[in-house]
Amino acid sequence: MPMKRSLSRHERRPAAAILFAAAVVAMSFAGSTARGEETVRQVLPGAPAAEPPQQLTREKAPDQSEIERFCSNIADAARDRRYALQAEEMKQLQAGIDQRMKALEEKRAEYETWLKRREVFLARAEDGVVQIYAGMKPDAAAERLAIVNADLAAAILMKLDSRKASVILNEMDQTAAATLTGIMASAARRVDPS
Repeated sequence: MPMKRSLSRHERRPAAAILFAAAVVAMSFAGSTARGEETVRQVLPGAPAAEPPQQLTREKAPDQSEIERFCSNIADAARDRRYALQAEEMKQLQAGIDQRMKALEEKRAEYETWLKRREVFLARAEDGVVQIYAGMKPDAAAERLAIVNADLAAAILMKLDSRKASVILNEMDQTAAATLTGIMASAARRVDPS
């Protein structure tokens, strides 16, 4: 272990004086801040005299007339900003409404197309053809309708009397009857087909 050198008596004196001066300054500073008005004593000889501390002045609170003047000065700018924000919000709402109206217009066009298809479908089966199938025996009508286009056969069955149509469907093959029933059910539906 290295040995430490001890300080001589002459070397210790300046170090002790510096420590003592620092302690006195620190205590006087702590005492002045605790009591408020006391001044710090000058410890070093020959130093200039300490200047008195500057007094802090409090700014007085703005009176009511200054506040009213400030508010009246910014009122127009605040109103303009509020109007600009409202105008921007209204533009966004208008864009949303326009988008929804476009979607509704597309849906309306889709429904009109579906309705026209249904009307064309029902118009295929003219009354004369319907009367012919109405006069046929159910088993013969079932055999002929199974060969005909499925849309036309379903249209004819829809225009027939329900009792006659049910007997003809009863005489048909299960697959053909199921296909025709599905077509007739989708054509008679009053709601959106999708």
